[in-house]
Amino acid sequence: MPPVPSISPATGNPTTSSFIHTLDSNFVDNAGRTLLLRGVNLSGSSKAPVDQPSYILDNFWESAEHGGKTFIGRPLDLDDGSADVHLARLRGWGFNMLRFPITWEALEHEGPGTYDYEFMDYTVRVLRKCKEYGFKVYIDPHQDTWSRFSGGSGAPFWTLAACGINPRNITSTQAAIIHSEYPIPSATTPASLPAMVWSTNYGRLLSQTIFTLFFAGRDFAPKCIIDGKNIQDYLQEHYIEAMGQMADRIRDAGDLLEECVIGWDSMNEPFEGFCGWEDLNANPTKQGSTLKKGSSPTPAQSFRLGMGTAQTVDNWNFGTFGPSKNGLVTIDPNGDKMWADPDIEDTDGIHPRWGWQRDSGWKLGTCIWAQHGVWDLETGDILRSDYFRYLPKDRKPIDGRALSEEELSSPNTPVVEFVEHYWRSHWRLFAIRIRASHPEAIMFIQPPVFAAPPPIEETGIDGLNGRCAFAGHYYDGLTLITRHWNWFNADALGVIRGRYSSPIQAVKIGERAIRKSLQEQLGILKSDTLTLGPYPTIIGEIGTPFDMDDKRSYGWTDDGKYRGDYSRQERALDASLNGADGPNAINYTIWTYCPDSTHQWGDGWNMEDLSLWSADDIGLTGRTPTIGDLLNQQGDEASMYGMGRDDSQAVLLRKKVEASQGRIFRQPSAADSSALSLATLGPLEVWSEITSRWKENPFDFLTDGARAVKAFARPWPTKVVGKPSNIQFDIASTGFKLTVLVRSEDKLNEEGIDDKDLATEVYVPLVHYAHPRLLPSRENEQTPSEDDTLDGGEVRIAPSPSEISTSTTPTITNASVGWEGLTEQPDVLDIEVTVSAGRWSVQGQTINWWYEVPQVGEVDREYTMEIRRTGGAIKTNESLNSESWFEQLCPDLCPESCCVM
Repeated sequence: MPPVPSISPATGNPTTSSFIHTLDSNFVDNAGRTLLLRGVNLSGSSKAPVDQPSYILDNFWESAEHGGKTFIGRPLDLDDGSADVHLARLRGWGFNMLRFPITWEALEHEGPGTYDYEFMDYTVRVLRKCKEYGFKVYIDPHQDTWSRFSGGSGAPFWTLAACGINPRNITSTQAAIIHSEYPIPSATTPASLPAMVWSTNYGRLLSQTIFTLFFAGRDFAPKCIIDGKNIQDYLQEHYIEAMGQMADRIRDAGDLLEECVIGWDSMNEPFEGFCGWEDLNANPTKQGSTLKKGSSPTPAQSFRLGMGTAQTVDNWNFGTFGPSKNGLVTIDPNGDKMWADPDIEDTDGIHPRWGWQRDSGWKLGTCIWAQHGVWDLETGDILRSDYFRYLPKDRKPIDGRALSEEELSSPNTPVVEFVEHYWRSHWRLFAIRIRASHPEAIMFIQPPVFAAPPPIEETGIDGLNGRCAFAGHYYDGLTLITRHWNWFNADALGVIRGRYSSPIQAVKIGERAIRKSLQEQLGILKSDTLTLGPYPTIIGEIGTPFDMDDKRSYGWTDDGKYRGDYSRQERALDASLNGADGPNAINYTIWTYCPDSTHQWGDGWNMEDLSLWSADDIGLTGRTPTIGDLLNQQGDEASMYGMGRDDSQAVLLRKKVEASQGRIFRQPSAADSSALSLATLGPLEVWSEITSRWKENPFDFLTDGARAVKAFARPWPTKVVGKPSNIQFDIASTGFKLTVLVRSEDKLNEEGIDDKDLATEVYVPLVHYAHPRLLPSRENEQTPSEDDTLDGGEVRIAPSPSEISTSTTPTITNASVGWEGLTEQPDVLDIEVTVSAGRWSVQGQTINWWYEVPQVGEVDREYTMEIRRTGGAIKTNESLNSESWFEQLCPDLCPESCCVM
């Protein structure tokens, strides 16, 4: 580890105790310890207002057309006490990092330049609450397929109108699939929305058009002028300034920068639109990041659909073996156009509601690509099939990047490289604005999905300036789309990047091969970071769906036989997170944690269901009586959004309040107490009853309502003297092994932070290593083992550092550690620890480990720590070690791949 600088490389100001450096390919604290920052996205629920999840059509368009709704209440409710419960749970799971989604819509929904400062102030309050629980946060300006009003999330409604689009005709033209209007507005069945079909919107007209305008409007839509500027500049300036206003509010809070908020993404999963498209008459045959599922029009067909003309297009199915074409389907808009009628603006082009003035050269009611000569309205023929393939010869300088003399004189105009030509220039403008408010901000670099980051200048107002991290995303795509954990998988990243001549070569057979492949793919993403420099890698999104196999785990199949059984999800999630362990030792933020997750509607957005916790699982994954059991005694029932299954815990937990309050439900304060008997409890008192039971037992608190908790609450080093060179964890046995590499340059600067007696810190999760007395089994009848008993018959209690051997191979059983969560309880962990050198002690769920750092001139040293549970792995009704029929057939014969294949 290079010496930790005492001044910031970005500003030259002295660093503080809370300062996090980005150097030597790691996050590093101000004393010089390597940090592993792991946590969740808080929250997927932030994509929509509290009372408008994606499946609700009522008032969807009307409220948007009148300025939209506030997002106050996202991601946590600060006024009912539940925020403390959720944050305490996340901290109890060991997490120390939050990716914090905020949408452009939440900041500027009332109109161009009109900001929701009340929401911004509420966000500051939420961030302060996160700070209370010790979280570091980076802000995620979130979008999916542009906007809620185009089937995703992100941009305000008025941006569609600014682009000359009539949102009311998006569904009929299939310019996008909108959940609340699925399959058609007159007969909606939103629960039938196919898994992940929302992401096919990236292959449809609206997203393809609007992202092209946002990133490359100057080059490809020069006629699109609004308020005297190109639509690219108009959209980017509003987007960047809205996020800048939020950054200003965080700065002005005075106590959040560096102590809590450490940096910003520039945009979640940016999309290239049409930029670089080879032939508008065809969709790419090469596998890309855009999902093929359902109807799949070519751009040419989308242009015609957008003008109201019926088209017969390819239809795709995504099955166990990936996408396959399964016929044709006809889409008939019945004359509806995606393009707004000219009469929405007056004769001078002024919009009566939003106030902009459109240039007379931009004609409403007609496809903008026809206006730019890309296709012919009369014949429907494409006139310039490679229009978006090459940079225009007359390209104006964008962020200082015009065509060179050599490029201009060449007979072949340069092919568009989206990241180089368009994404990077937007990132630079964004970084300049954010750093005007947050000079020390770490810029989390996130180009399009699976794309490597481009080189970015190190110095300058728009440079990295030593404050950077690569924040790509990774999902096991086959499991995500099929909603099933398979006995085979594929190297998706390798396929997209052309590693294989045939996709069949990317197939991985058996769980061992799958896990190895996932770890290799994450290793490739880590190596991508070196393009930027020696900066850290964090996987901004990683996770698995919990509604696998037709919601089997919810008891919706097999007569409820598997209700509460998340073993398949645990295997899938463990495989992904194991990929971040091993030699990779990568930071990550799991997608997602939703306080209002339900079995019926998942995360409340497009039928996604990836939340690590759900109120519907209270009593199913823990020992607390279900909310239904508590309420059935008096027959009380509440309704969430007026919809939902009768047995939904989240439905029963919430109660309607007056519409004038602007909320549909509220949760009671975690601090509330009730003297009423269970027979008289209502939903508000039930919540208080449940939280009081959680306080009695930390194991219950951390497992109740959690899904696949053993996969994500895993041991890992949070702070390391040196570098973690290998992390191994086996769920089945609870065996954990950490290897650290320590060099002479890793000597700590103990004056750098306020803490004293600095050590390597390892999180040891209660959910894997709980003391028998906390468990719902006969384990609580165990008597102390010989290892737990000292010579005088005294049971060993949390040893102090002075009690611990400093021999090279000490092994000490520690069956009693104070709980540092909601309560102060003894006898929480049941662990045996073996270290190759040094001494250790336990505090709460953390092991502190001290060892020697080599002197200058001495060879590097490697130390190991091994942990296991004294009483063996905690038994549950979910067997994570259960093998598929394939693995039983071919157990250890083919560790790398299938010998039969």
